[in-house]
Amino acid sequence: MKVSVDQTRCCGAGQCVLTVPEVFDQREEDGIVVLLDPEPAEEFHSAVREAAAVCPTSAITVHEDHED
Repeated sequence: MKVSVDQTRCCGAGQCVLTVPEVFDQREEDGIVVLLDPEPAEEFHSAVREAAAVCPTSAITVHEDHED
């Protein structure tokens, strides 16, 4: 899994940080998302998917790694 964020879309709601603080943080000055780990460990994959789903502006994109 790879994760990317679009800081220009982020409204600073902070749901991602509440869901998985190991992967997401917020800037002090404006609350905009900061990606801490673009390739999170497997133990965080479910939470990262949830964070992307609850993001009110769809600022989080999850790129799944599919091995055949």
